[in-house]
Amino acid sequence: MLLLRFACLVIAVLMPLAGAAQEITVSAAASLTNAFKELAQRFEANTPGATVRLNVGASGSLYQQISQGAPADVFASADRVTMDRAAKEALIVAGSRVDFASNSLVLIEPLHGGVAIRSVQDLVRPEVKRIAIGKPATVPAGRYTRQALESAALWDNLGPRFVQADSVRQVLDYVGRGEVEAGFVYATDAAAMKDRVKVVATVSGHEPISYPIAVVAASGRRELAGRFVSFLSSATAREILARHGFGT
Repeated sequence: MLLLRFACLVIAVLMPLAGAAQEITVSAAASLTNAFKELAQRFEANTPGATVRLNVGASGSLYQQISQGAPADVFASADRVTMDRAAKEALIVAGSRVDFASNSLVLIEPLHGGVAIRSVQDLVRPEVKRIAIGKPATVPAGRYTRQALESAALWDNLGPRFVQADSVRQVLDYVGRGEVEAGFVYATDAAAMKDRVKVVATVSGHEPISYPIAVVAASGRRELAGRFVSFLSSATAREILARHGFGT
């Protein structure tokens, strides 16, 4: 009886550990939120016993978390620059990196009560008092925005009107609530809130928007993390990404 109780105790202790071994944390750019929720569910359905925990935020902030030792198994960035930094510091597994999606930068205004903006040139109009952008230092969308406005010779002129946000989703919220007259977000974000914002222009003059993903070097679950990265290249994942507005 004593041996039976001991065996039951061992099983009770090991079961949570076995379950934990099948859980991975995916740190993903905020613009991937909706798509990755569905991708995580599909991956779990296709991988018995696996659990995906999502940690979403600005790519730069996620990179900083990983560099400071925060637990993460997979890193998906909204730009190549941030992933390049992670690679340079050996924060990701060499050879695991894959570019899996693309996006577009758009200019948006509130769906109702806007000032009828039609292009980035309209942003100099006096009635446009506040323009929401992601912080260029940590938010890739903010860096793309800066490149585009510098190409249009508008960055310095519009500087006093900028309301800098911690993520592209925060920019979307500012515009959706009518707290600013305009904002720069990804096309996928605008599509997710089309009941509150409208796209007035697709923005050019910036580097191509590409999303890389890689296994985090400090991960204790590299095999499962690698399976998740590989899953994003599958036909199933591509269909989900396309449905959420991402390009290949």
